[in-house]
Amino acid sequence: MIRLVLFLLVLVAIAFGASWLADRPGEIAVVWQGWRVETTVPVALAVFAVITGLLLLLWRLLSVLVRSPKLLAAFSRRRRREKGWNAVSRGLLAVGIGDHAAVRHARAEAVKFLPHEPLTHLLTAQAAQLDNNHEVAVAAFRAMVDDPATRLLGLRGLHMEARKAGDKVAAYAIAEEAAASAPALGWAAEAVIEARCAGGDYAGARAILERQMAHKGIDKAQYRRRKAVLLAAEAIALEQSDPPVARERAVEAVRLAPTLVPAAACAGRLLGADGELRKAARIVETAFAASPHPELADVEAYLRPGDAAQDRLKRIRALVNRAPAHRESAIALARAAIDAQEFKQARMVLEPLLAEPSQRICLLMAELEAAEHADIGKAREWTARAVRANRDPAWIADGVVSDRWAAISPVTGRLDVFVWDVPPGVSATPILEHEAERVKAAIAAVRASEEAKAAEQAAALSLAAERAAARTLAAGQAEAIAEAEEAGITAPEMPKPPMAQKAAEAAPVVVEIVPPASPPAAPVSAASPAPAAFADRSRSPRPDPIVALPPLPDDPGPEPEEPDAAGNGKKRRLMGL
Repeated sequence: MIRLVLFLLVLVAIAFGASWLADRPGEIAVVWQGWRVETTVPVALAVFAVITGLLLLLWRLLSVLVRSPKLLAAFSRRRRREKGWNAVSRGLLAVGIGDHAAVRHARAEAVKFLPHEPLTHLLTAQAAQLDNNHEVAVAAFRAMVDDPATRLLGLRGLHMEARKAGDKVAAYAIAEEAAASAPALGWAAEAVIEARCAGGDYAGARAILERQMAHKGIDKAQYRRRKAVLLAAEAIALEQSDPPVARERAVEAVRLAPTLVPAAACAGRLLGADGELRKAARIVETAFAASPHPELADVEAYLRPGDAAQDRLKRIRALVNRAPAHRESAIALARAAIDAQEFKQARMVLEPLLAEPSQRICLLMAELEAAEHADIGKAREWTARAVRANRDPAWIADGVVSDRWAAISPVTGRLDVFVWDVPPGVSATPILEHEAERVKAAIAAVRASEEAKAAEQAAALSLAAERAAARTLAAGQAEAIAEAEEAGITAPEMPKPPMAQKAAEAAPVVVEIVPPASPPAAPVSAASPAPAAFADRSRSPRPDPIVALPPLPDDPGPEPEEPDAAGNGKKRRLMGL
């Protein structure tokens, strides 16, 4: 538009000048060497303009002839560059498509026409990566590092190749170099942060994050989130070894991200251990209202060590009021009610969820049946239903299910990738295994109670049997003694040691006659022939026992044997009787 206006202005000026000359005609006469030339002013001006144009054209031609070698060389270079850039463009497009043959052909042309261009090195490296040629790719990226214009691009390529080869040390060193050269560079800062987190250096990772923020390499919201994640990870790592520092880190993480569940849980545990129950409860309840989580419910329940189950139930009731419609609130309340033996409340809370129960709900019902009714059959039935029930949420990072949260992924090492979600295709999560252990403990408690009751019943029956046997023994004792007196059986005296004699004085002696399996060939010799009554008793299946009591304390013992008139000794009674 500006050029058009300028062109119109020039035309207007020329027209105005021609009109001005036409209105003021004049004559010009030139006398030189006897020649006289006369003409008008417009004609003279026109001739002057033509001569000037011819001179300029001649000068242009002469200059072209003089500079023709240089012009030809520049034209050749320009043509080569055009061909080289076309080859680079086609090669990069072929890399994106994945056409190996086209990439190799374009790379050959680019190397031929543009051997020292940075993009030619990039195309060479990408072609080598496409062909899985690690050595060629590394050589191309190193050539790019030597060029200041492509230094960072070469460092990133070397970093990627080192990670692909599994050389974490080299990858970390390259990322450190890139982060030092450009603190705002996102991939370098992230790589260094992830490497330091993997080594447990959370303070060093925070230093890199602060430097990245200072150079405007990250927005404020992302900076606050990542710093909170790093602080929470450090607090969890120091929770057992250095509680004061861990508490400071956890509280700061909660300040930056109040809904970060691991930070809130850690802060709640540490504050509760220090006796700051109100602050701990406020942090846990705020996080639970935004993200209901079983770990937060556990922290709230055991906020004060040593509390009774009823006190824990009261705290859980206050907690679930922050998210009354959430499924996790019902599960937490049912768990606390079962622990407090408020079985009706637990059943009432779980009943609305039984239409589509998850695995944890099925296991809670199994524990409830075992704890309330001691019904192992129903407990096993609910446990079997848990296998086919819907899955419960768990911590997931890059497809890996973990029993606890971490700052980085165990697969890729990326920062802040763990999410609380239902894992696809996983039959048992760590939380489900924990609930299953509780069900096993409840069933084991029922079995132990049943075994204890059975043992008590067996002991009672054994005691009753012993008492009945004692009564039967006492009743048959007199009869046995009377029969022995009638038969006149004498028992030979056996010498006893003093200790055995004292033991015999403390307890009665029971003598049982056990019949042999078949009749013996000859009767056993005795001091006197067995009477008929005794012979009849020996034919019974199991004869009654003969009990001989020891002498009473005031009994002087058996009387000494005195000879009778016939000179025969008088027989003593059996065992002093």
